[in-house]
Amino acid sequence: MEIEQGKWTAPAGWSWNTSGLLGRSVDLVLVFGATEVLETKEIFDQLRSRYPCAHILGCSTAGEICGIQVFDGACVATAVKFDHTELRGGSIRLKEVKDSLEAGASLAGSLEVDGLRHVLVLSDGLAVNGSDLVRGLTRNLPEEVTVTGGLAGDGDRFKKTYVFWNSEPRKDSIAVLGFYGNRLRVGFGSLGGWDAFGPERLITRSKGNVLYELDGHSALELYKKYLGGHAEGLPATGLLFPLSLRTLQMETGVVRTILAVNEQDRSMIFAGDLPEGAYARLMKANFDRLITGAMGAARISQTGLGENAPELALLISCVGRKLVLKQRVEEEIEGVREVLGENTFLAGFYSYGELCPFAPGEKCELHNQTMTITTFSER
Repeated sequence: MEIEQGKWTAPAGWSWNTSGLLGRSVDLVLVFGATEVLETKEIFDQLRSRYPCAHILGCSTAGEICGIQVFDGACVATAVKFDHTELRGGSIRLKEVKDSLEAGASLAGSLEVDGLRHVLVLSDGLAVNGSDLVRGLTRNLPEEVTVTGGLAGDGDRFKKTYVFWNSEPRKDSIAVLGFYGNRLRVGFGSLGGWDAFGPERLITRSKGNVLYELDGHSALELYKKYLGGHAEGLPATGLLFPLSLRTLQMETGVVRTILAVNEQDRSMIFAGDLPEGAYARLMKANFDRLITGAMGAARISQTGLGENAPELALLISCVGRKLVLKQRVEEEIEGVREVLGENTFLAGFYSYGELCPFAPGEKCELHNQTMTITTFSER
């Protein structure tokens, strides 16, 4: 596996860490950029000229990760030449299917399963029900195939997100990339670092990822009460106070964050399901635990590689973590670097949701407010 990285900024244009000798030999370019940057056609023309034979996969972000740096308003490209791995992928528009569940099933069905080892998913971050998307994928893929990925972002604006697979960036789109070959090793890990507070409340009225009532009262009014002055900035300020979700069937709870609010029907729209009969509890950030969680995710991600050292690590961290860490956001990336080592290329983005199993051998789940890391090696 050979890798090179470049970043685009408005003042400087593209800058690369190598002289670009990989060129036509590159198999994959992962591209993560700010919404407004991805709307510039010139960006993609330049990448296609540099890597004419590569698949190009990417999405819009709430922050771009390159090495141990985090950018806003930039674009980061990571070009990979694989030695023993084949790639196949596809994409779909949400308007082409009935719902997110069907979208996941359709995308899973588009992938040849013979030799498939791992699936990377990048999804629209606003219109999708991430829980249903994951169910549609995992139910229609072989059990041994692992799935990770994330939901595209749009800074703290929540207006529009883009995803692309060998095409121009498109709204309401989901893309999958399948990795094939018995030499490829893939690891993954996902941890949070948030503290629960206040009483646990029963979800008494909801529909899919839309929450109406907690303990028989308006969930939105309760949420606003807890947020106080922060309520003026919803949905963005809701990232600072996610919900911990627990069902009787769950061994480990998951975290859900707000994507939108509807003042007319007093509802809150989340990135994934909040089923009736489950229990929800407000959460708040613990700065030190966010950094520790990122490092823990890195350690867990190494277990899937056996004795191999990670060559590439894809970091997908929730925008809520970035809003909390503020100018110290790079500390969680530095923590990952400390664990994985200097020889691992780090790339990724800040997201509206993360897709990853809780642990090796388990099914993929939608997470919020986590640092999710997928590591790759062919050694």
